[in-house]
Amino acid sequence: MRTRLTSRFERALTYAARVHSRQTRKGKATPYVAHLLGVAGIVLDHGGDEDQAIAALLHDAAEDQGGRARLRDIRKKFGARVARIVDGCTDTYDDPKPLWLERKRAYLTHLRRERADVRLVSAADKLHNAREILFDVRAAGGARQAEAWFRFRGGRRGTLWYYRMLACEFRARGPKPLGVELARVVAELKQAALGPR
Repeated sequence: MRTRLTSRFERALTYAARVHSRQTRKGKATPYVAHLLGVAGIVLDHGGDEDQAIAALLHDAAEDQGGRARLRDIRKKFGARVARIVDGCTDTYDDPKPLWLERKRAYLTHLRRERADVRLVSAADKLHNAREILFDVRAAGGARQAEAWFRFRGGRRGTLWYYRMLACEFRARGPKPLGVELARVVAELKQAALGPR
């Protein structure tokens, strides 16, 4: 069945663009909204409904731009289900954030208990991130490759571990097609990180 997008999606896009207007992708000049649109596109390509597509646009808003107050605003403007999905995609509300490894382990545990609608948005987010990392690592190449990994708190080793664990989780509990695709990207990322033999 085809998902019909209404003016709610347009309002969510405007809201997301405003909330993230001063934010760029980690270590880059790319406006953050590019990531949000990419995640929403993956969600829609994989059968997500309008609430899930809206949550995809807003999935980082509470974590990065206002915490629980932002989540309450999202609930008021876009409904309880959208807010629940955004909450499920958020790995911390703490500022400063807990240690990277502690946070990622906690998110993996949390993900096992989440509903399918949250898992679809989360998997789309992680897949979009992994594809972007792969592109950046390949573009940097050779001796400059370390620069592509430097912007991630987990570094090369931790980042590869985290995305491999996410791929296993999504393949095991769904959404399986996104888990399979994420595993493929992670394998390519690992190969790119090793460099030519």
